Order: sequence, then C-alpha cells, then structure tokens
Amino acid sequence: MEYVNLGSTGIKVSRICLGTMTYGAKSWREWVLELKESRPFIQRALDLGINFFDTADMYSFGASEEVLGKCLKDIGTPRDRLVIATKVFNPMGDDPNQQGLSRKHIMHAIDDSLRRLGTDYVDLYQIHRFDYNTPIEETIEALHDVVKAGKALYLGASSMYAWQFAKMLYKADEMGLTRFVTMQNHYNLVYREEEREMNPLCREEGIGIIPWSPLARGFLAGNRRAEDFGETVRAKTDDYAQKLYYQPSDFTVVERVTEIAAKRGVPNAQVALAWVLQQPGITAPIVGASKMPHLEDAIAALSLKLDDAELKALAEPYQPHRILGHS
Repeated sequence: MEYVNLGSTGIKVSRICLGTMTYGAKSWREWVLELKESRPFIQRALDLGINFFDTADMYSFGASEEVLGKCLKDIGTPRDRLVIATKVFNPMGDDPNQQGLSRKHIMHAIDDSLRRLGTDYVDLYQIHRFDYNTPIEETIEALHDVVKAGKALYLGASSMYAWQFAKMLYKADEMGLTRFVTMQNHYNLVYREEEREMNPLCREEGIGIIPWSPLARGFLAGNRRAEDFGETVRAKTDDYAQKLYYQPSDFTVVERVTEIAAKRGVPNAQVALAWVLQQPGITAPIVGASKMPHLEDAIAALSLKLDDAELKALAEPYQPHRILGHS
C-alpha cells in the first residue's frame, strides 16, 4: 500500500479509500450489504493496508455509519491507525432542521454520527453538498467549532461548483477559521467536467482530491448495457447511475478501456482506476466493494502504470457532459 499526505495536511492516508455506501441496510437499497456480509470487506481492506474509510450519515439513513463503526470495533484496530471520514447535509428525518448546513443541524449531526460510529471524533468531516439556504459564514463557523471541540480533525467538502468552493475557502481565510482540506468530487473516465475548474482550483489551493465514483458506479467495468442497464441487481436498480451515465459516448469510452484491459490482461476496473490515480492532484479515489475482487482490483491498480499512449487513447473518446452529481 502507498500512503500520501491528505492534501497539504500532515495526516497520511492510503491511496485507496474504501467507500462504505455499499454497507448498511437493504431497506435503503436492495444491493446494500448488511453487517454480517460487510465485515469481511472491512477486514480485508485493513489487511491490504487501507486505513482510510469514507461514509455519510445519509447512507442507509445512518446504518452505514453503524456498520462501519461496529466492524472496526470488532476487528480491534487501534483508533489512531484509522482515518474515518463522514458527511453532513442530506435529510436525516422529516423535520426541516434535520438537513442542510445550518449551525443547528451540524451540531446535531456530528453528535449523531459519532454515536453511530462509536468514536469520539472523525478524522475528516465533510459537507456533502452546497447549501443554498444557509449563509456560508454560518456553516463555516459551525464547522470550525466542531473542530475546536475535538469532534473532527479536518474539514472537507463534496460536489459543488468551483466558484462556490472558492468562496467558501475565501470566507474561511477571511474569518480566520478552519479551512477545508479535501474535495470529494465526481470524477472518472466518463465524467471529466471537474478538469475544467474544480481540479485546477484544488491543485492551486493544496486541496486533496478524493473523487467519488472513480469507476462510474461500476459502469466502467464493461458489463452495462444501454437497453436494460446490465445483469446485476446494482445495475438494474441504481437509478442514480442511470441518470449520470449511459450516453453513447460513455459506451465508447468503456470500449477503449476494454481494449487496453484486454491487452494488459487485467480487468477493466484496474485500468479505469489506474487512469484516475495517474491524474494530477488525486490523493485517494473512493472505491466501493460488494465482491472481494473489487478490493483486489483496487489495490492492483496502484501498480498498474499506464503509458502516455494508453492515457491518450483513454482520454480521446470523451464527450462533454452537463454538470452531474451536484444534487
């Protein structure tokens, strides 16, 4: 395993982050793995040297945090060897104050997340989306207080427009408050709009880029179909992925991935993830795993170095997309 600094901070994280949206409660999504099924994946990730785990309060309405916390406690890895990240923003109930980035919601949400995770602090506390209904200053001050209370060590953000993130960084600096150190954005071979503004902003500001869906929710594996989405339960029922991908040029990109993977004698996932890992400014892609080979492929991608001709061939078929993943 390779370990790198998280952005410009001193904390070291594995170059692969295990995303835990896959673990939680089937009542939330049919393809989710529950506690007993999830534990082997958490254990295997640790065995492979992964120390970075990403979740969110809204995944399985809190059950993902509970499963991650329970597994880590049962396995017994010392807390100081783990880097745990979670997120706040999405609705956690039907009350208007159970969502967003108001001071009230943030203060409730961090305590709820810590309780579910079974820990005194998270290493990285991230705003899941931009809140158009709350003043930026209120959000930044509340997050700063979370850090000063010792409930989070670092702050991160997720998908939004680059101008919004730039404004939040500026306000934090202007107010002398805790700055965001990471951006978890939507970035992969079939969605590269982040290369226009967000990724360059992050590189300029020393922000660690930890992209979500680096394999396009499995689309880049090469087993999706335009006519019926594919064979797996995830493919057929993941309506969010169906809105993000499946345009004709996306399939052309997958064909190119498949060609290079065949020449290399490796699965598509390794090539697609290796491409992300070789892009400038990327700290640690967030990878989900519902089958053990998913983890093995992620680790193998670290040692798969694509040459210039392969990188060019993979990039060529891309066609611009409208902005996807901000909601």
